[in-house]
Amino acid sequence: MTVTTADNPRETTQSLLYLSGVSVSFDGFRALNNLSLDIAHGEMRAIIGPNGAGKTTMMDVITGKTRADEGEVLFDNGSVDLTVSDEAAIAELGIGRKFQKPTVFENHSVEDNVLLALKGDRTVRRNLFWKPNGDFDRIGGILKTIGLTGHRQRLAGALSHGQKQWLEIGMLIAQDPKLLLVDEPVAGMTDAETMTTAELMRDIAKDHTVIVVEHDMEFVRRLGVKVTVLHEGSVLAEGTIDEVSANDRVVEVYLGR
Repeated sequence: MTVTTADNPRETTQSLLYLSGVSVSFDGFRALNNLSLDIAHGEMRAIIGPNGAGKTTMMDVITGKTRADEGEVLFDNGSVDLTVSDEAAIAELGIGRKFQKPTVFENHSVEDNVLLALKGDRTVRRNLFWKPNGDFDRIGGILKTIGLTGHRQRLAGALSHGQKQWLEIGMLIAQDPKLLLVDEPVAGMTDAETMTTAELMRDIAKDHTVIVVEHDMEFVRRLGVKVTVLHEGSVLAEGTIDEVSANDRVVEVYLGR
């Protein structure tokens, strides 16, 4: 829900993330075209669409990597205007992003990867006089969530592709973000890993707001969440996976390919 007043022309919202009329152009190509999106606190939303639909640009705008030419991008009940914040400030606000290709510290253990990602004081003084306190318990909980408890001391570089994806998701959780942006988490995974990842994402969504961008329709079906279909930088359809799959326009521009 949004409200505008004469004293405050900027829209306010009860949602965690609210995009209104967002447009972005690159050399004449409109990557986003009057895009509007509303993500509630605690919601997990799946975003699908053909290549070039604007999915990556949308995430770039949310994280401050790309500036919107016009429109509003509001965060945390409209209290923060993300269009005037840089990437570092947005990360500090509690927006975490996982890219399609996993990036972990391959020469460090699984445990150390999560430790390095933990939210907390990162000043030089803190690092010089670091004590574990509850960090190891927190790491243990994260490793249990991502199914890597038995690999705690293993080098991250020795993990399978799917395990590296899970580790990076764990590193994202360690930052304790309010919003997780997860880009194609099951790309390159086996069927078994895909099923496990769907369970992992549902578990994470119990305590976090999550946006998942994905092409694997069976994976999206297993998430069991509301789906937004993007096309040419705008929302084409929204609904359950069955509803959008039955939409003639969605079949024409995406599913029928």
